[in-house]
Amino acid sequence: MTDDMLWETMETPDGPFTVLADDEGTVLSAGWSSDPEVVIARVRPADRPDRARAGVSGVAPAVRAYYDGDLAAIDEVRVRHFGTELQRRGWAALRQIPAGTPLTYTEFAADLGSPSAVRAAAGICARNAPALFVPCHRVLRSDGTLGGFAWGVEVKRALLARESPGGAPGLFELM
Repeated sequence: MTDDMLWETMETPDGPFTVLADDEGTVLSAGWSSDPEVVIARVRPADRPDRARAGVSGVAPAVRAYYDGDLAAIDEVRVRHFGTELQRRGWAALRQIPAGTPLTYTEFAADLGSPSAVRAAAGICARNAPALFVPCHRVLRSDGTLGGFAWGVEVKRALLARESPGGAPGLFELM
């Protein structure tokens, strides 16, 4: 792993958000924590950087734009995943889920070509390190409830509410 890894923490309406990225702005991990070690720990051990330093990752403008209402701003941020072929396909598919149109784990599994692999689909979401940029928060339980989220159900609820049509809190505020 390269030594040129940077972490940056910024404030968001959902709390502190930390990004781990290389010196070119490719995100390896991100999440709602002020502790960079928590975010770094989301990268599987064999692929974690030997060291990371505080710096400017270059993705803060996209995060600010997202929170200012430009939901597509996160789509252009480069990410790097480490995993199996199925996981990498799943993470790429997550990036194709439009804001405001969440899928169920069953629908997500079907999109991956394995409709019966609901647990595998859930596992892909659970192992997603660059949260927000790979929007695993857009996948719900088959009954439409929120399910889990590595950064807390309240953050997931807030993200889905922000992305709902018109930005209205709606259903996700009430779950």
